Amino acid sequence: MSTPVHLRILGALFRRFLSLGVLAILGLTGLPPVRAADTNSWTATLAEAQGQTVYWNAWGGDDRVNAYIAWAGVEAKKRFRIEVRHVKLGDTAEAVSRVLAEKAAGKDVRGSVDLIWINGENFSAMKQHGLLHGPFVDRLPNFRWVDTDNKPTLVDFTVPAEGLEAPWSMGQFVFLRESRRVPDPPRSAAALLAWAKVNPGRFNYPQPPDFTGTTFLKQVLLELAQDRSALCRPVEEAQFAEISAPLWDYLDELHPVMWRNGRVFPANGPAQTRQLADGEIDIALSFSPEAASSAIESGQLPDSVRTFVWKGGTIANASFLAIPFNSRAKSGAMVLIDFLLSPEAQARKADPRHLGSLTVLDVDKLSPADQAIFKALPKGKATLSPEELGTPLPEPHPYWMDRLEKQWLTRYAAGR
Repeated sequence: MSTPVHLRILGALFRRFLSLGVLAILGLTGLPPVRAADTNSWTATLAEAQGQTVYWNAWGGDDRVNAYIAWAGVEAKKRFRIEVRHVKLGDTAEAVSRVLAEKAAGKDVRGSVDLIWINGENFSAMKQHGLLHGPFVDRLPNFRWVDTDNKPTLVDFTVPAEGLEAPWSMGQFVFLRESRRVPDPPRSAAALLAWAKVNPGRFNYPQPPDFTGTTFLKQVLLELAQDRSALCRPVEEAQFAEISAPLWDYLDELHPVMWRNGRVFPANGPAQTRQLADGEIDIALSFSPEAASSAIESGQLPDSVRTFVWKGGTIANASFLAIPFNSRAKSGAMVLIDFLLSPEAQARKADPRHLGSLTVLDVDKLSPADQAIFKALPKGKATLSPEELGTPLPEPHPYWMDRLEKQWLTRYAAGR
């Protein structure tokens, strides 16, 4: 049975990603194979998970994400007798700091965080400081459906996951436009700047360290940097200043022609989407190719909104679920993660009527019945084809996310 077009996006997308030799560039060849889950061990995990409460620390800034997590909690209680409490975060670093403080205080058991939605610099920090439980993904029965060949599900911002986190969702950076006002969208950093000058006040981006806002900084830097390979690793301070200089020059020119002259920024992606819906701006940002279609479906955006990407490609990655080393409910967290990797849960998350996130699964591996669930999903009117999505660009090393955020705050936040 063939896979529907809108769910073939990442298959084609990351086959091209791999054909560019990105994994070899990042030194990710030769990763150890993941073992099949042991049936007896998993039965014991299921039994131990019953009655546990899982405090799932996850970003709480999107109503659709919150609703999906609430649904997962209802299903976990009904199916596995697990209580799920969504601890809504403004920034994932809040949970990471809490776990780090608990380790420093010698609190090696009964920690306050059981599960974290995580990627990038937060995963790198937790891995570096020994704050993660595992490896555990080889114990999850549903991990066998994960696409580890064509999607970056074994690597997180150039850092090997090594079984310490399970992939949960796929994304690629895209732009949303009000097509009635922007019929011919700007498809590069230079074109966006030129468009903003002709249309002052009609563009902005979320304030870093919001993930979407920081991704915009990285996207611009990837286009402007003379040597992209330098973004795959940490560099000395002098190198950072030299490599990042074109970005700051660009923003210095862009900010004065942005919404409110670049002195005020939306707090996050959903806040910016509301501005697009209210007609305050004409171009917004997202890390989900299905975001516009999902928001149109839910009535959050008018049906005239469309998605576009830059000609040179846009950043793509996976986000993950990790368990802290001192979680009180490790078995409950693993059972919940395994459910979230099930074809049923992944298909619901991919449905634009619910969340519209691209799946981490290889749909072609699934049973005919499960493939049929994905095939039946509607394709949103604002969803791009694989060809239209263009070339996926690898995430820079976590070092760059941290340094760009700090430098941005120093340059643009302190003086406002």
